[in-house]
Amino acid sequence: MNNPILLTIAICEVGFWVLVIGGLCLRYIARMRRASTITLALLPVLDVVLVAAVALDLHRGGEVEFAHRLAGIYLGWTVVFAHSTVAWIDVRFAHRFVGGPAPVKPPKAGPKAYRNEIREFAKWLCAAAIALVITYGLAYTVADSEQAAALKTVIQPLGVITFFWFVTGPLWVLGTRNTGSRNAAGERSRL
Repeated sequence: MNNPILLTIAICEVGFWVLVIGGLCLRYIARMRRASTITLALLPVLDVVLVAAVALDLHRGGEVEFAHRLAGIYLGWTVVFAHSTVAWIDVRFAHRFVGGPAPVKPPKAGPKAYRNEIREFAKWLCAAAIALVITYGLAYTVADSEQAAALKTVIQPLGVITFFWFVTGPLWVLGTRNTGSRNAAGERSRL
């Protein structure tokens, strides 16, 4: 991999999982709650490392590639979704290693499923906003005019992701809910 930003993103992603799994192993297997808390508290350091790597690459005159824009999207994602990802895994670790309650499966249809999808979509919108702030912030503070113009095209992949998330999330569940309610109404009318 000859792109330093892609390499940094990959290292941060691996680091994320090492810290999460390591932190939860410390908590539930080694019974070292304090060490677990400290380990999990290191997760934001990875975000700082990635922002610093992108800023340094831009400052050195690096050509803006998709990886630079992906870094902003990745950072937005981790800032918003890291906590819920850790909580999701934590429930499974607790169930597996200390007899905690079984994970509750989210509903796939109905009003609760729709609310879940709307909540997750709203979280994505926050992540996209953070990605824009980070990327545009780098464009205005560190990048030269050519780099800045290239960085600002992050809006295109964010728009595509937002569109597909909405269609395959809230809109899909809403369609399932409406289809399901029509089917249920049809079944009741036949009875």
